[in-house]
Amino acid sequence: MSIREEYEQREKKFMSPFACLSSNSRGRTVAEEPCSVRTAFQVDRDRIVFSNGFRRLKHKTQVFLAPLGDDYRTRLTHTLEVAQMARVMARALFLNEDLVEAIALGHDLGHTPFGHSGETVLKEIYSADFSHNEQSLRVVEVLENNGCGLNLTAEVRDGILKHSKGYGKILPDDPAELAFTYEGRIVRIADIMAYLNHDLEDAVRSGVIRSEQVPEFCSRVLGRTHSDRAATMIRALIASSQVTAQELNLKIDDEVYSAMTALRQFLYDNVYRSPRVHQDFEKAKKMLSELYAYFLENEELLRLQLMKLQIFGSNHDRQPKERTVCDLIASMTDRYAINLYQKIFFPSPVV
Repeated sequence: MSIREEYEQREKKFMSPFACLSSNSRGRTVAEEPCSVRTAFQVDRDRIVFSNGFRRLKHKTQVFLAPLGDDYRTRLTHTLEVAQMARVMARALFLNEDLVEAIALGHDLGHTPFGHSGETVLKEIYSADFSHNEQSLRVVEVLENNGCGLNLTAEVRDGILKHSKGYGKILPDDPAELAFTYEGRIVRIADIMAYLNHDLEDAVRSGVIRSEQVPEFCSRVLGRTHSDRAATMIRALIASSQVTAQELNLKIDDEVYSAMTALRQFLYDNVYRSPRVHQDFEKAKKMLSELYAYFLENEELLRLQLMKLQIFGSNHDRQPKERTVCDLIASMTDRYAINLYQKIFFPSPVV
């Protein structure tokens, strides 16, 4: 019996009946010989961590455009916080931690430069249907590995696609919006728990808001520090979730859920839509719009950039150029887009 098979047997002994066992995965698009050491979901986690897209997350904005301060969150640190919170909840509910971790680490691979500002820009200049969660799935299926994709399991791909809740309910009523595994649903919840907590902390650090502006109800229920808020939200999910009618009902205590909803509304009104963040959005819109138009008209430079970012291999010739340029823009980091914009559009001084 291999190490992988031994671990698969262990999963069957200690995991909840509602957990997704790695031995029961729906498999990959292209069948592979199983690893002798790692389970299917452990393989997926490793492929994501070693991908180009994952490394780029360190220079992609969470909220504040290309922050110079070392303590502000980036898309990478957000991803790590989501993974950690999701693993804590999965462990407590005896779900599959490896699956949760793989989904969490891959959920934002398709996020644009300049955070949601970049996503909004691509909705305007490329397609109203563009979304970072669908782009994240496209990264692992099409763009990575020189156009061959990462060939991840169906469970991880589904969790990546359905992790985003936009401005809808934290726990949606429509089953179609939910991942088919409970692990994928845990990541969806952990995502909002993480960004509510750290976006608030970063907004106070930046001076966009003051801590005393936070609604008292939110502070009283969730806590006044990062660790207190995280603990409160995680414990509320663990304590309130219950087995009903042969299914695991993931639920958050009503008071905590109300406080989370109120805090999210506060952040939208006072941070995400603040004049300072909007000014950065206008800057990002100008840069990305002009880069997008430029690469539509410059085929050779487009090919050069695709090679530099190791996107596609030769597959980009099989699709509309607009789709290719969108993939290029979405793959850039904040600093890459800024430096490229300067190189293309700023005059070069004569020495």
